[in-house]
Amino acid sequence: MQPEPSSTPVTVVKNPGRERFEIFTAEDPVQFAGFLAYRVIDEQTVELQHTIISEGFSRRGFARTLVTSALDQIREEGGRIVPTCSYVQDYLERFPQYADLVAKA
Repeated sequence: MQPEPSSTPVTVVKNPGRERFEIFTAEDPVQFAGFLAYRVIDEQTVELQHTIISEGFSRRGFARTLVTSALDQIREEGGRIVPTCSYVQDYLERFPQYADLVAKA
């Protein structure tokens, strides 16, 4: 099963200065919709701490789109994750194709 993206066009960007992935609507006007906070553990590993979606964007697939995009980016960079965020933990159960990103203890 593949994760369904948001039906609203979005842009996801990594913001290292704030240690988070941010999601914005791609329509005019561009609006900030939420973020996935992370903490760098080492060169290869980030702890995914919590997913926050702004109230006006909840229940519309933004969290799933944000997490999918973040995990895809982490995979492209050859990284690993420690998923302490409950949303990310649930996501990994529903989409086991991302389980290989979880850092070994």
